Amino acid sequence: MGLLRHLIGLPPRRHATLPPGLRVYAIGDVHGRLDLLRPLLGWIAQDSATRAAAEVHIVFLGDLIDRGPASAGVLDLLAIGVDVPGARHILCGNHEEMLLAIHDGDASGASDWLRHGGVETLASYGVDAAPFWDDPEGLPLALRIAIPPRHVALMRAMLEQVRIGDYLFVHAGIRPGVPLDRQAQRDLRWIRREFLRSHADHGVVVVHGHTIVPAVDYRFNRIAIDTGAYRTGRLTALGLEGEARWTLTSRLDPA
Repeated sequence: MGLLRHLIGLPPRRHATLPPGLRVYAIGDVHGRLDLLRPLLGWIAQDSATRAAAEVHIVFLGDLIDRGPASAGVLDLLAIGVDVPGARHILCGNHEEMLLAIHDGDASGASDWLRHGGVETLASYGVDAAPFWDDPEGLPLALRIAIPPRHVALMRAMLEQVRIGDYLFVHAGIRPGVPLDRQAQRDLRWIRREFLRSHADHGVVVVHGHTIVPAVDYRFNRIAIDTGAYRTGRLTALGLEGEARWTLTSRLDPA
């Protein structure tokens, strides 16, 4: 197989691993599906308890909010410190970026945000979105009134990327050919085509969400785990330990 890959011009397959004693669970885009997240966190705890003792890390890949019906509930669950095994790392997605920009006074992206899930997020805070289609300038104040400070603080503290062993966890992807420590924030949160089409060896295996896949998509240089929770009713977590990989999926009928 190695010779075949060489002959057809593909990079060698990377055998990614985690250091001994570490276990990681990465959770794809939640998008307001509290009904899927709650059981998934419970199953992660149960799954980890059945395995050997390890230092556990839970990585949320961003886009906790928008599209689904319970964005406020998802943020509250994490803001109050939900009981999960091990350390938490929460990445910032493009949807958190859009909300925070409007919250901070830039209403220029209000219509885009409303069209891509902002209406549902406002409803989860008890706010009717209808007036803001014609008056987006009023939206920043409405967000500051409706969203509790602890939710804003949680979003502001979100990370851009997390490196654990041979894996790099990001929301959307990376720009091929750019050193990992020089990646642009916009690419980490928004990139699609250049990253998804790349056959480059990034030096790590990139675990990402942002782009919906029908099932976890394992490539030699990346793993896509956004299974479209808000529309498919499937929220997926990827488990990693040593060279092992497995998945846990929370399933309900689509909302």
